[in-house]
Amino acid sequence: MILRCGRLLAALQVSRQTWRVKFEGIRAVTFDVGGTLINPWPSVGQIYSDVAAEFGIEALPDFINMGFKEAWKSRHNFDYSQEGWFEIVRASFREQGEILPEEYFPRVYERFAKADAWIVFGDVLRTLDELAARELKLAVISNWDDRLIPLLSELGLRSRFEEVFVSCNVGFTKPSTVIFEQAVRWLKVPANEVLHVGDSQVEDYEGAREFGMNSVLVARGRRTFADHEIPSLSALPDAITGS
Repeated sequence: MILRCGRLLAALQVSRQTWRVKFEGIRAVTFDVGGTLINPWPSVGQIYSDVAAEFGIEALPDFINMGFKEAWKSRHNFDYSQEGWFEIVRASFREQGEILPEEYFPRVYERFAKADAWIVFGDVLRTLDELAARELKLAVISNWDDRLIPLLSELGLRSRFEEVFVSCNVGFTKPSTVIFEQAVRWLKVPANEVLHVGDSQVEDYEGAREFGMNSVLVARGRRTFADHEIPSLSALPDAITGS
């Protein structure tokens, strides 16, 4: 037990030593959702597999997870429409050679609208509370569809943000500067005094900076970090100084 505790302490010390992100003069913080605030639970593959079982189809979650990761990585001009999601699902099953009934797609789409298909990361609520206590404006900027706002409400997160900007409502997806511009205009805070937090290099970090905002990425599970990364949301309050 002493050895394990020592290793854990060493890992924490490495993390503290290897991220040095600091932001000054921040008055508002915007957040990505998927991969930043919440994650599918227990996994995309498990949920796809559970719904497939309702139709008598046996699918191994690990293989579906691999198929999903490949499909997500190779997506191009993804519009977050139902048909766009259905194509991701088809691609996730492709390696298994399964032909899914048409009734499967709306069922799995509906499944991801429910709170029990998601988990809120353990560092989220306390971080949001700390930032709110410092009177920072908080908002969401997310590439998602019309399921997001009801889902955030079910998860107890919607009330923690002053506004939620969803790509399906704005008509543009990150990294387009349009969605960032709309959020900054609504917040009534100069872009250089807004910090965007996400997990995607292109959509979150580069998109926000292109519009003149500050940006930082959450890189959970890593021991070393780039200059624009933090190990968890718990590090965010310390990274924001002078607010």
